[in-house]
Amino acid sequence: MSQSSRPIVGINMDLHYPQKNKQGLLRLASGYCDRILEAGALPIVMPAFTKDADLDAFLAMVDGMVMTGGADMDPRRNNQPMHPSVRMIPERREDSDRLLVRKLIEMKKPLLGIGLGMQQINVALGGNLFLHLPEELPKALPHFDTSDDFHRHLALIKADTYLMEIYGGEEMRVNSNHHQAVKKLGDGLRVCAVAPDGVIEAIEYMDPSWFCIGVQWHPQSDNATALDTQLFECFVQACAGGYVEREVELAA
Repeated sequence: MSQSSRPIVGINMDLHYPQKNKQGLLRLASGYCDRILEAGALPIVMPAFTKDADLDAFLAMVDGMVMTGGADMDPRRNNQPMHPSVRMIPERREDSDRLLVRKLIEMKKPLLGIGLGMQQINVALGGNLFLHLPEELPKALPHFDTSDDFHRHLALIKADTYLMEIYGGEEMRVNSNHHQAVKKLGDGLRVCAVAPDGVIEAIEYMDPSWFCIGVQWHPQSDNATALDTQLFECFVQACAGGYVEREVELAA
């Protein structure tokens, strides 16, 4: 990227297969593009590529990538059993996302994972997931409410993490709409925020030269907090080549 140009950020899209009397759709919540634009970058959206050549050509165009939210991965592909609560993303999207996140890890491009995107980063690095929090952690606080799009809870940000530098405080209220969560942490990752019940709410890669952060909440949403703009601003700064290595303690 030239110094005079704005960074270009790729954003993967969800898709819906054609059904009777309905066309297939590519779908993306507008907040993803809005937040990237507000942070000073140009967003370009990515359909579900399943060929290496197509994905390589796309990644050559972008300076960083946002992995977006969505439904659930197929747990069987993560060596976990199926669960009746799982609502899987389309197979084509899953194939594309798995290939995409592997390439991003190899290339060390700035990466921001949101919701499902955070879980995909964790799984790609060898971690796994709680498949249904109400069943596996019955004493956990509610992390989703089908009747309340503005459901929130506290997130406790850990000291000596980049996320703490970004948000500048030890706790914040985040929107919450997930029934799965990181269980076993992937290689090279550290926990940087948890809910009061201990459920992992954010992760980051421990190599301070690579911006790779995943958050379980949705900072692109209309009901996000003003502090969430700082996350996008720091991500875009990394995409512009302005990410500075930070000497943070690497203890988990």
